[in-house]
Amino acid sequence: MLMIVLDATIVNVALPSIRSDLGFTQSSLAWVVNAYLIAFGGVLLLAGRLGDLVGRRRVFLAGLAVFTAASLLCGLSIRPEMLVAARFVQGVGGAMTSAVILGMVVTLFTEPGEQARAIGIYSFVAAAGASIGLLAGGFLTDALNWHWIFLVNVPIGIIAAVLALRLLEADRGIGLGKGADVIGAFLVTAALLLGVYTIIRTTDFGWGSAHTVGFGAAAIASLMAFLVRESRTANPLVPFRIFESRNVSGANVVLVLIFAALFGMFFLGSLYFQRVRGYDPLGIGLAFLPFSLSIAMLSFASGPLITRFGARSVLLPSLVLMGIGLLYFSRVPVDAAYSTDVLPALFPLGVGFGLAFPALMALGMSGAGERNSGLASGLLMTTQQVGGALGLSVFVSVSAAQTNGLLAASVAEPAALTSGYRLCFAIGAGLVLVALVVASAVLRPAEGTQQPALQKRERPLGDPALPAARIR
Repeated sequence: MLMIVLDATIVNVALPSIRSDLGFTQSSLAWVVNAYLIAFGGVLLLAGRLGDLVGRRRVFLAGLAVFTAASLLCGLSIRPEMLVAARFVQGVGGAMTSAVILGMVVTLFTEPGEQARAIGIYSFVAAAGASIGLLAGGFLTDALNWHWIFLVNVPIGIIAAVLALRLLEADRGIGLGKGADVIGAFLVTAALLLGVYTIIRTTDFGWGSAHTVGFGAAAIASLMAFLVRESRTANPLVPFRIFESRNVSGANVVLVLIFAALFGMFFLGSLYFQRVRGYDPLGIGLAFLPFSLSIAMLSFASGPLITRFGARSVLLPSLVLMGIGLLYFSRVPVDAAYSTDVLPALFPLGVGFGLAFPALMALGMSGAGERNSGLASGLLMTTQQVGGALGLSVFVSVSAAQTNGLLAASVAEPAALTSGYRLCFAIGAGLVLVALVVASAVLRPAEGTQQPALQKRERPLGDPALPAARIR
């Protein structure tokens, strides 16, 4: 999981070197990132369901093989077209692997305390990997060259595959006959691919352009066709009963909101450090290090807290902390002092997210049951990607509009840039507030808590006959 999360950010600091070495144009360079994100976001849901049908271990290993081979091709690329194509394949492999990981965790660790600790470790890796990627990308690019940000995945992937073959027991899955809806799979994958592509490209074409409207309409049409198909087929790819669970539906809505806020904060915060404060790539990674460290500490502490107090009780105050951090960041000045203007914002953000993410994973998986755990895992991952892509596109557009308006009024560039960033940080705080309202109103105590007050729990869908001890 760390390898896949790192790959989403490690490439960012190497983009200038890649551009000069392979001859990318300014507009085409974005496809080094976008090709990966489009494939990754589009295949997640299908990969998660395939894990339920043919076995999560099998899909995990297949995705690991695809990701590792594509990483080798990325590292050996000598032309722009070769790198972009390899990045697309790499995104497919990353989606296949990561979509089933959370489903494997909740089925391997059935004891509440162990499961909470395992989800905490997973959450730390998934959340802190972005900051680690900035540090690793800066180090590898400076010490060696940009090729090694991809080649380093090859030995890691081989070691992970060997360990998976030795340590993970094979699972049979429920069989393709229980949900092998090929037409549905094509429609939902097309909808996600088109949707992620449309959102990403809004930064180039704008939200009201013919390009955005056309591809957005195609994505919506594919999604509507998928919904009609799933409501009529005997073995749907996505059983809609999974959304009857308040925790599954509510956790995904909250994830969309907080990932939209955090992706925008992370991207625009990096631009603030670079364009306003003059940080280099390694300096940007170091600036976000307190955010990563606080996530690390709280992710590991989240397991005992969730076991003791319940996932919902841990989630609500953590969302308050995230909102406080974003509000504080929204007042950052042009000549900010890191210790007084930035650090007090990053610390509550990291603490809040370090607690919120494991709690949301536990809540989102609590209503799925073992038979649908791969689907629920892929759904949660898809929600994160779509929320992040949507938030990033909206924040970039809003920030650019605010900055351009101030520049036209003869405001100095650093002040104009900072004003645009601050506006988006405030919007992010508003999104977290909405997430807090949704979590308070919709979510219910999740499976895996032990206090007497939480004895009436939501029964996981798909496993009505399992005894309570087995579900726990």
